[in-house]
Amino acid sequence: MSTGAPSLSSPSTLVGLLWPSRDDARFAALRALVLMVVGTGLLTVSAKVQVPLPFVPMTLQTLVVLMIGASYGWRLGGATVALYVAEGAMGMPVFAGPTAGLGYLMGPTGGFLFGFVAAALVMGFMAERGWDRSLLRVIAMMSIGHALIFAFGLTQLSLVMPLAKAWTVGAAPFVAATILKTALAVALMQAAWSVTRRGETTR
Repeated sequence: MSTGAPSLSSPSTLVGLLWPSRDDARFAALRALVLMVVGTGLLTVSAKVQVPLPFVPMTLQTLVVLMIGASYGWRLGGATVALYVAEGAMGMPVFAGPTAGLGYLMGPTGGFLFGFVAAALVMGFMAERGWDRSLLRVIAMMSIGHALIFAFGLTQLSLVMPLAKAWTVGAAPFVAATILKTALAVALMQAAWSVTRRGETTR
């Protein structure tokens, strides 16, 4: 039965093409729920794969955040990452650290989590406009996503320490890894679209 309910994911996104939504409210809700559960699960796993550092651990979260935003679109991608942050705020052990809750979110490193949501929204917005399909544009969008995460993270971190120290402990140790994760995100998006296009031409 058609309800005319809008889909959470644009058909122009990678996930929208691989798993199209329907003009059916129940199917759309189930599809969104499945994708959000998968996305938050991946974020949780990526948070636990880490290199411990004194203030901010090095994890795979930023890579997963950018991929979710770029693949899901801004509505579903933003909602998925926001749900992940909400789970942690409620005390579920999904963050990189051993603790969770509102205190963790409002603590020195909580800004990076808010940056995750902002980055997912921006990645999705840009992806829905085709930025994820061009090599140069996808490099730009992934770089912008990482820059947003650092901007939010360093802003909150600088509330408890001088900005220069915030940069030293919250950004400088991650430069090389960020470049590597940006390159990996670009490669994954290019490969995913290449496979998708190949599948479309063989139908």
